[in-house]
Amino acid sequence: MLQQFNSWESESFSLSALLLNLIIGVVLSLVLRWHFRRFGSTLSNRDEFAQVFPFILLTTVLIISVVKSSLALSLGLVGALSIVRFRTPIKEPEELAYLFIAIAMGLGLGANQTLPTVVAGLFILAVMAVLRWTRREIENKSLHLSIDWQIDENEHSDRYLEHLNEVISKHVLNSDLRRFDVRQNSVEATYLLDIASTDNISALIDELRRTFPTIGVTFLDQNQLPSV
Repeated sequence: MLQQFNSWESESFSLSALLLNLIIGVVLSLVLRWHFRRFGSTLSNRDEFAQVFPFILLTTVLIISVVKSSLALSLGLVGALSIVRFRTPIKEPEELAYLFIAIAMGLGLGANQTLPTVVAGLFILAVMAVLRWTRREIENKSLHLSIDWQIDENEHSDRYLEHLNEVISKHVLNSDLRRFDVRQNSVEATYLLDIASTDNISALIDELRRTFPTIGVTFLDQNQLPSV
């Protein structure tokens, strides 16, 4: 056991192996980023959140590659990480799952377990994609849409409601008007929407903003968390 300990402690740092693992890590991080954009169901900005995957994966590869060659460095890393505090909240469990996959891939590549990491990582993503497609086929997502915007005093509110219903019906399976309030210079409306895919949300928001430049849009899921 002492010989194994000494051999582990004296393991040399291979720059070529690190470079190869970083290149593979870049490819895996791009695949992971595409997978999150395509199959993620979070209502937050998926494009912005997916940008952190390459940083997390490649940084983990570097850390593991360096500390595995030295016991002193590994102990120092434990002490350094003990004072690090991350303040960014993770609102969706799915976001945490993707972060964990990115860290796991980085750990595997940093430990020179390249082939198992690539095979297992791609297999996990494939399973997640299949489950996501199956869920989309059998289950629609219900969201509350809250709208408020400024109106022209010369226009009748019924015309706005009719036009609003036309725009919403293009992007949802079913819409149910739950509340419609008209004030002196503003209109507020609340809908319950059945959406086949969260990809339709962006298209709906874009068309609403083009049609009603002063509109304010808020989506609420079952937990009543605002997303827009």
